[in-house]
Amino acid sequence: MTWEILNILAVSAFAFSGAIVALNERYDIFGTFILGIATPFAGGIIRNIALDVPVVHVWEQGYLFYVALGTIAIVYFFPKTWVMTWDRWNIYPDAIGLSAFALQGASFAIENGFPLGGVIFAAILTGVGGGVTRDVLAQRRPMVMHQEIYAVWALMAGLLIGVGWIDIESAWQTYMIFLLVIICRVASFHLGWHLRFRDLYRL
Repeated sequence: MTWEILNILAVSAFAFSGAIVALNERYDIFGTFILGIATPFAGGIIRNIALDVPVVHVWEQGYLFYVALGTIAIVYFFPKTWVMTWDRWNIYPDAIGLSAFALQGASFAIENGFPLGGVIFAAILTGVGGGVTRDVLAQRRPMVMHQEIYAVWALMAGLLIGVGWIDIESAWQTYMIFLLVIICRVASFHLGWHLRFRDLYRL
């Protein structure tokens, strides 16, 4: 039940985020649905390809595929003023999706017997893969590559799970790390935390 809830939250949150970005970029209805579907499912596909395990295609996601479609339809067809209001809060569903998918990726790696490096790698790819795909399809520079602290929180989740400090078989521990990643992501956004970068144009 824990993972079903997290999967629904993650898929709906990232589908919402992808649809909002598509509308901001003035995509038509087809483009909005494509971007909205790609955002929640691309991370898992990229992870499976990278880890050389069978890929579960988008159309084989069962009820989660319809959760994504329903979320995108709500965003697209609801009044414009509502969507503009939701856009101001897009950081929150994005943080929910990041957290839930990072945990899902770490859990997937553990179930398939990967070592610590594989667990961390899977958490990062699953957590940020959808957002990177969304930004690339929207012709934006991927946020994870140049601003804010984003992938680090997925890495943290993978590390805590991989070393055994968080037991993903425990519902309360799973929800605790889920909330922790969300809080860290939202705090880093509002407080303007950034990773250091090297500016080649300044001496």
